[in-house]
Amino acid sequence: MTPQESLPIGRDVAGVDEVGRGCLFGPVFAAAVVLDGAAAERLLKAGLTDSKKLSAKRRATLVPLIHSLCVASGMGQASAREIDASGIRVATERAMLRALQRLPQSPGLVLVDGNLPLRLWLGPQRTVVSGDSRSPAIAAASVLAKEARDALIRRLSDRFPGYGLERHAGYGTAQHRQSLMASGPTPLHRQTFLKRLLG
Repeated sequence: MTPQESLPIGRDVAGVDEVGRGCLFGPVFAAAVVLDGAAAERLLKAGLTDSKKLSAKRRATLVPLIHSLCVASGMGQASAREIDASGIRVATERAMLRALQRLPQSPGLVLVDGNLPLRLWLGPQRTVVSGDSRSPAIAAASVLAKEARDALIRRLSDRFPGYGLERHAGYGTAQHRQSLMASGPTPLHRQTFLKRLLG
């Protein structure tokens, strides 16, 4: 993890991150995590970093450790229907807000991964570009969100076989696009995304 550049950490600071924003299928997920300094240090020593840089095995190992060490965590999601109705940015913000609302108490400061502020959050916040590589709380949130969403998509792959969801988690891989051309979309595909992709 790169130097945190004075990014705050503590029991009054929540890191929030999303996963699945660019997928063609299923909901967008977000997690919020609060860490104190000791928990952050232990998680970093255990290999915590941006979930995209971790193997599935490493992420799975980190999930129970994050849950056992964090001060608090919350998970939120927004459905494909919400994405189609309101757009991906609004849906992502709703998922993040729902994750924050599931924390036992409202944080004094929210660190939001990326450069877009969480417009639905009325309290203090700070956007952090590449936050999942700079803030342990955001990194922990990215791991929890990634693992939770992937687990849901694996379960849904049994309900919607033939799309390879268990392999690509709903992203627009060549196999996924070919399956869509052959079989058409499921009720959980994002119709607005497919219009841009398939015309």
